[in-house]
Amino acid sequence: MRLERFKSGVYVDQGDYKSFTPVKINESWDWEDVGINLLLEEASIELGGLNSFSDLLPNIDVYIKMHIKTEANKSSKIEGTKTTIKEDLLQIEDIVPEKRDDYEEVQNYIIALNYGIGRVINDDFPLCNRLICEIHNKLLQGVRGKHKTPGEFRRSQNWIGGTKPSDALFVPPSMFSA
Repeated sequence: MRLERFKSGVYVDQGDYKSFTPVKINESWDWEDVGINLLLEEASIELGGLNSFSDLLPNIDVYIKMHIKTEANKSSKIEGTKTTIKEDLLQIEDIVPEKRDDYEEVQNYIIALNYGIGRVINDDFPLCNRLICEIHNKLLQGVRGKHKTPGEFRRSQNWIGGTKPSDALFVPPSMFSA
C-alpha cells in the first residue's frame, strides 16, 4: 500500500453525530516520498541515542518507573484526577483525604499498565481483547468506576470533549457501526 494514498479511516454518520472508524492497517507499506526515509533515519538515530542514554543510568528500572508514573498521572487527568506527580510518589496515608480517590486512580493505572506489560513480556501473551479486558479490570478495582462493568467493553457511545456526541471534539468508533 502506498503511504501517500493512505486514509486512516472514515467518519460514519450516527444520526446527530459522526464517529470515526479507522481502517485496518495490516498492510505492507511503501512510499514514493524520499523525505520519509530521512525522517525514519532521524527517528532511528534518536532511538539509538535513547538506547545509549539508558546505558549511562545506574538503574534503568527506576527511570522507567518514573516515566510510567508520569504517564499515569497525565493520562488520569483526562478523567479529572487532580494529584501531582509528587503526590503520586507518596504513600496513601500521606495524601490529604480529599485527594485519595484521585491518588488511587493513578495507582491503579500504574498497576494496570505494569500488569499488561508483564502479561505480554513475561507470559508471552498476545495483545488481544481478553488482555484489554484484564487490564481494564485492574484499572477500575476499588475506585470511582468500580461499578461500571470493569473488565468489559463499554456498551454505550463515549466521546471526548463536549456534553454529548453531537457537540464532542472527537467521537471514536461506534459500537453500532459495522
